[in-house]
Amino acid sequence: MTPYLVLKQILDIIIALIALILLSPIFIFVLIFLLFANKGKPFFFQNRPGKNEKLFKIIKFKTMNDNTDENGELLPFKDRVTNVGLFIRKYSLDEIPQLINVLKGDMSIIGPRPLLVSYLPLYNKEQRKRHSIKPGVTGWAQVNGRNAISWEEKFKLDVWYVQNISFKTDIKIILMTIKKVIKKEDINSSGKVNMEAFKGNTQVQ
Repeated sequence: MTPYLVLKQILDIIIALIALILLSPIFIFVLIFLLFANKGKPFFFQNRPGKNEKLFKIIKFKTMNDNTDENGELLPFKDRVTNVGLFIRKYSLDEIPQLINVLKGDMSIIGPRPLLVSYLPLYNKEQRKRHSIKPGVTGWAQVNGRNAISWEEKFKLDVWYVQNISFKTDIKIILMTIKKVIKKEDINSSGKVNMEAFKGNTQVQ
């Protein structure tokens, strides 16, 4: 482990603690609001692959209901996202509970986003490198297009970050993230569509 990766772990804890303290009024307000709006279920928990593809439970504020069709399958994004959820997603407030994942050691403040477990068999050898470090609350792909770029482009950006981790890059990502949250850039809040699921690589690897 490089000296910066050791420092990065310490900085993760410090930044997560400070962020939780500063955001605690918002955290508590959203928590109480969702307790009523979601019938006592303010949080969303789901298994996600972390470092070396080890699974952990990600924590997010719940922005969608659990309505299903006649076959028991969950309805599309546009039919499940709530009005409250749209507001929360618009300002990226649903990501705040992931600071708890950072304190637990599951995640880092910055790194490739933890995606669905079902995507694991679909990555090629190069794309799997994104799991060689802890996933992040924000990352290089998130500040360079987020849902506006293809999965292949996202994974290239993730792998680039893994291979070029530095204090300078992390500071740049934090500043770019703050700017994008304030300006609500690259955030889907339409309530009509969500990022299309990753279905594997189109080219033979």
